[in-house]
Amino acid sequence: MQFERMTTAQALVKWLTAQHIQHDDGHEEPIFAGVFGIFGHGNVTCLAEALERVQDKLPTWRGQNEQGMALAGVAYAKAKRGRRIMVATSSVGPGATNMVTAAGVAMANRLPLLILSGDTFQNRRPDPVLQQVEHFGNPTLTVNDCFKPVVRYWDRVTHPEQLMATLPAALQTMLDPATRGPAFLGLPQDVQAKAHDFPSVFFEKRLWRMPRNRADAAQIQAAAQALKAAKKPLIIAGGGTLYSEAETVLNDFAARRGIPVAETTAGKTSVLDSHAHGVGLTGPTGSSAGNAMAQDADVVLLVGTRLQDFTTGSWTCFQDENVTFININTAAFDAHKHRSLPVVGDAKACLAELDAAMGDWAAPADRMQQAQAAMEEWRAYLAERRMPNNETPTYAQVVGAVNEMSIADDSVLTAAGGLPGEMNKGWLTKSHRSYDCEYGFSCMGYEISGGWGAAMAHAEAKTGDGELIVFVGDGSYMMMNSDLYSSVLSGHKMIVLVCDNGGFAVINRLQNFKGGESFNNLIRDCRLGEGVEPFMPDFAAHAAAMGAIVYDVDTISELKDAFAKARSADRTVVISTRVQSHDWTGGDSWWDVGVPEVSPREQVRTAKEEHEAGRVHQRVGV
Repeated sequence: MQFERMTTAQALVKWLTAQHIQHDDGHEEPIFAGVFGIFGHGNVTCLAEALERVQDKLPTWRGQNEQGMALAGVAYAKAKRGRRIMVATSSVGPGATNMVTAAGVAMANRLPLLILSGDTFQNRRPDPVLQQVEHFGNPTLTVNDCFKPVVRYWDRVTHPEQLMATLPAALQTMLDPATRGPAFLGLPQDVQAKAHDFPSVFFEKRLWRMPRNRADAAQIQAAAQALKAAKKPLIIAGGGTLYSEAETVLNDFAARRGIPVAETTAGKTSVLDSHAHGVGLTGPTGSSAGNAMAQDADVVLLVGTRLQDFTTGSWTCFQDENVTFININTAAFDAHKHRSLPVVGDAKACLAELDAAMGDWAAPADRMQQAQAAMEEWRAYLAERRMPNNETPTYAQVVGAVNEMSIADDSVLTAAGGLPGEMNKGWLTKSHRSYDCEYGFSCMGYEISGGWGAAMAHAEAKTGDGELIVFVGDGSYMMMNSDLYSSVLSGHKMIVLVCDNGGFAVINRLQNFKGGESFNNLIRDCRLGEGVEPFMPDFAAHAAAMGAIVYDVDTISELKDAFAKARSADRTVVISTRVQSHDWTGGDSWWDVGVPEVSPREQVRTAKEEHEAGRVHQRVGV
């Protein structure tokens, strides 16, 4: 056997460059597309030394904030449907803990991300080192233990030879749709530098494939029997539909069987606006059509969803007390939720097998007629909401204007605040896999950093004149914006719409809706210094300082003109626009939050009564 002598860090990097994935069409490419890195004393002397040698195979991109660069990695993986992975590396200490939030985003959304963080010395000779947090009774604990609740795979490399077991296990975890999520490896500084004789075979090219697990035959038959008994069926397409690339199979199945299809936030674009069987989303950010179809459904076929409360309306969306759920999911954990008939396997494969077991069955014709009538009413409502006027634009008008000017090759991205509701309801999709609304973790700050990562993926796949479009509220912009600079430096263009509504307006809406006084959400309602008048930052000037082309607009007409110019720009463009803070698109369902049982405010007491009245439709024992 041949051996190669190298450090732990050098061996890790060489192994990463040897891993490739084979897609269904036979195309092969490296699994690890690049590294987002901020170097410090925990990773600059060893890991950076190894990465510098392989820039042609594994490019390293300099981040501005550890959380931001890791969020970029999450968005890149989502755009690649989990088939390619980014690495995020930081020094020990605060650099590491900054990435914990991004790990939570990857974990909640079931997306792969490899996190490599520096760690304290295993030999403990220099302890305590700079940025080390000491635990009096447990010297093995470091801040890297914070990652354990928010990753699928966690290990601390305490010996070079350990790489040969932990690296394949980590990658297998990240690639398997049933376990997919982030992986973390802690790299103690002395272990990174330690040399070892590694077998040469460890660095040979390895070809991986995404598995398409099939369900048990009895599960398929049970699902087919239940669905054939349906009078008012509904399909809900989750993110697993897109990760499986099952859109064509799903839409063919729904059209031939006459079943309306709703979506989750992660599953949006499974059905296009042009499909006659689409009814929008269910839940608080859903359409009136989607929620109407859920309300009386007797059988619901769930495809690749974890049934978050924004899909189920905190379990008030489904009001047939005898409703049956059929749950297709790669993870048994999800497939068995809420007394579902489980179908554990890949969405594309399972839908095909379920279709074969259904014979010539189709839903009653009036079910699709009901769905199309509900959707016609919803589209008329959206069209009215989009109509511009001479007032400050609403979210709906801004989303509608950009949507109308977008093309099928465009991709759009957003995350927290009021935009998920407005985008989920108002963005009419023109192509599959062109929409990323991070609502698994609803992470403020994902938008611009995620946009940077998604722009990388978008550039790799670009076939026409498509753009990466980012919608971000002023609150999220203030929380994390430095990757505007990253996108300009790296040449990954995006068009960023900054919607300024004066603070955390959608949370102010919830606060007011449940009887609370406006407090600490809108800038005008927060505590100010003596003599200070409330004001908003100049977002355009700020973005210009980071190298972006900027437009500051006040009307929909100005917005359209700026967006048209942005399409032909040679770098990232930021369009800042004022939007109203109290005008929101309807279609909502009930959503469970805590409302005080006792309060001196009459508005809170009234809200509590109304909230409890809505609870009558909440399913229990699920």
